Amino acid sequence: MTTAFPYAAAALVAALFSQTAAASCYVVYGADKDIVYRAPVPPVDMSRQIHETLPLVAPGSTLVFSPDNFGCELTINKLPLTAVSAPGGMRPARADRG
Repeated sequence: MTTAFPYAAAALVAALFSQTAAASCYVVYGADKDIVYRAPVPPVDMSRQIHETLPLVAPGSTLVFSPDNFGCELTINKLPLTAVSAPGGMRPARADRG
């Protein structure tokens, strides 16, 4: 039975690291602490660092996300149209013209 422990431990570690963060409600507070965005869809590309993407969409803002959707029934979007219009929350990449 002692030989099964390393395999069980490795499986547990793999399971813990394979979980992805999932949020049900994203809220962006503007620089004046008013809500400028609230929805179940992220306002920025979450595959990138938030400090890289959020200032492009709403300078001086703060993003808060939670696993529950309490208060997210009513969507608020005061962000520029290009902020959340593309898949992933960012503008599409420009085509290479070279």
